[in-house]
Amino acid sequence: MKKIEAIIRPAKVGDVYAALGNAGCPGLTISEIEGQGKQKGIEQEFRGKKYRTSLMTKAKIEIIANDEDVDRLVDVICEAALTGKAGDGKIFIYPVEDVVRVRTKEHGRVAA
Repeated sequence: MKKIEAIIRPAKVGDVYAALGNAGCPGLTISEIEGQGKQKGIEQEFRGKKYRTSLMTKAKIEIIANDEDVDRLVDVICEAALTGKAGDGKIFIYPVEDVVRVRTKEHGRVAA
């Protein structure tokens, strides 16, 4: 099993959520987060005054998937989240040692 962690633009959450649903994603968690990438924020203008925002609002999507589904789900996320502009996001993939369902105490793939 692997954990797929995607950091994307908040405006693309609906598109990614729908695409993952159509792709048979087993389940996911979506969180609103703040962070910065290579750009170290952006310069914005509000009521005629310019200011620099170093932390950008992003969305984090977390999925626990079987190894054989990871590449397909990553492709789905990339296609649905793409705008072609800087700040589209990043995807991280981590190994998952175990999963435990709290209610039944089942372990492994059965609990995922």
